[in-house]
This record gives sequence, C-alpha cells and structure tokens, in this order.
Amino acid sequence: MLKPVNDLIAEAQAQCKCLCVDEAVQLHKESTNVVIIDVREPGEVAESKLEHSIHIPRGLLEMKIATHCPDPTTSILVHCAAGGRASLAAATLKEMGYQNVFPITAKFEEISVALKL
Repeated sequence: MLKPVNDLIAEAQAQCKCLCVDEAVQLHKESTNVVIIDVREPGEVAESKLEHSIHIPRGLLEMKIATHCPDPTTSILVHCAAGGRASLAAATLKEMGYQNVFPITAKFEEISVALKL
C-alpha cells in the first residue's frame, strides 16, 4: 500500500519542532548562529527569495548542506512554499545529525513579510 504524502509530512513533523512565523522570527532574532535554508525549486526562488536565505533545492539538500552548515549545532530554519517540503527536509537534516533544525510551517508570503530579509 502506498503511503500518502500527507502521512509522510505528518511523520516528518513529529520528528521536528515545527515553528510558526512568529516563533521563527523570535529564534532568528535571538540566535547568533542561525541559517535559513530555502528548499523550494529554482523557478519558485527566481520569483521571490528571502535576501539572507540559502537556496538548496530539497532534491540536493543531502549533497550541499555541509558546505553551508559544517557545524551540526547550527540553528537551521527550513522553509518552502507552505511547510510540507520544509518538514521533510528538516527530518532528513535531523537524520543526518543536525541538532537544531526547525521547519517553518507557514506559507512563503507570511514568512517573507515577517522575516523581511
């Protein structure tokens, strides 16, 4: 039996501390060692991007993350267009050994207004 994507996302979210926009803004303001990873596709990023985020498409995350985050204790905020891909990506990063990974489970429009980066 195939597992629906909503089940996969729910399982990923159970492994991580998901943040709303306000919590993400607070963590970003309070932390000196935080990185924002955008796991959307290149076409989505071409339309609009957070100024200080690092774009790594979800399909390349495992291969490229260490270049940008060599320290496993770095706080990593992960976002996408609506939270699903961010949650899946965050679960993967935790599985890789990153200790402070937080998917933002909000729409990109809300994130971009709140973080104003």
